Amino acid sequence: MIIPGMVSATFRNLPAERIIALCRQAKLKGVEWSENAHVFPGDTQKAEQLFEKTRDAGLFVAAYGSYYRLGENEDPKEVFIKSAESAAALKAPVIRIWAGTRPSAAVDEKEFRRLAEEAWDVAQIASDYGIKVAFEWHKDTLTDTNQSAARLLHTADHKNLYCLWQPTVALTMEERLSGLDLLRDRILNFHIYYWKQGEKRPLEEGRSKWLQYLAHTDHRIPRYGLLEFVKNGTEEQFLEDARALHQILGEIQQESGEE
Repeated sequence: MIIPGMVSATFRNLPAERIIALCRQAKLKGVEWSENAHVFPGDTQKAEQLFEKTRDAGLFVAAYGSYYRLGENEDPKEVFIKSAESAAALKAPVIRIWAGTRPSAAVDEKEFRRLAEEAWDVAQIASDYGIKVAFEWHKDTLTDTNQSAARLLHTADHKNLYCLWQPTVALTMEERLSGLDLLRDRILNFHIYYWKQGEKRPLEEGRSKWLQYLAHTDHRIPRYGLLEFVKNGTEEQFLEDARALHQILGEIQQESGEE
């Protein structure tokens, strides 16, 4: 089951109240609240207030979109705890983090293992708060290839570590589908958008691709499908993309029912 929602960083300059209103207008059900736009690390009071606003609007908190990066901080635990505190106050089930600051090909064995150890520490801290940790699926990090991402999860070896997933331009269509098959139950949420030749396009144009992506997903596991990257950054296009998302999910549900 894919639950429709949005990433608040899509409109990082809009107030949270407008984000909530757009979600309701688009008939979405969840929000990934962005750490550097709507809920800052350590600001538990605002996080609690935002949770209440989200809940009162009939929406769910899908995740906390942190910008914590492995290997970037002198005292990783002290820095990450602030993100965990905000996520807990927001009652987010997931904290998104970034798997380092460099492409996997540029990371030697010693650094890779050090980053994996840090990932274990972060996952343990989040676990103490009852929150899962998911790596952003992104180029120029240790999740820039299927093999590197799988190796990171295996090396860190913590049951509280997962991945988000999005169709990064660094991978071919075949590689994307292989990655979905490889990760399976280690994928939590999807960031949903459509880019063509580096340009943001209407989601409707990527319908066939997303039907393929989601066909490689176990629909028995609830996950959020979160809209992100809107062409021209307009609310009108966002609402069109939301309609396309509902149609895509409707097709997937119908196909799953027939099976």
